[in-house]
Amino acid sequence: MRIRPVLVYDGDCAFCTASVNLARRRLRPRCEIIQWQSADMDSLRIDRKQAEYELLWITPSGVVHGGAQAVARLLLNSPRGWAVPGILLSLPPIRWLAHGVYRIIANNRDHMPGGTLECGLRTVHQQQQARDDADAPLGNESTSP
Repeated sequence: MRIRPVLVYDGDCAFCTASVNLARRRLRPRCEIIQWQSADMDSLRIDRKQAEYELLWITPSGVVHGGAQAVARLLLNSPRGWAVPGILLSLPPIRWLAHGVYRIIANNRDHMPGGTLECGLRTVHQQQQARDDADAPLGNESTSP
């Protein structure tokens, strides 16, 4: 079992990386911070789909909090009074509002300051197209009789 919690973020996303770097400097959280691309996902008991979708906070016991609740846990584990906003983000109705705001930001992170096209989340159509492309025959093979 780990001793410290782990914050997992998308290291390919410039907006996510800038946000995490800001948190490191300003919040000084008591946790390990890693990008999912270099994380041992099996030992953290998370999958790529989760990690691409949202920020993840993994407790030492293995409980996973995602999105706005990962932000709340980050704040709760930071010194100098940051626990207060962390508590507020954990309580209804602020918790519900925080979830909605987080989803809006996450779904539009490629349009946020510092965001790039790599920051964008794939749409369901893009995910299906990628699966179809992966299943397509290679070379000049014809799929028609």
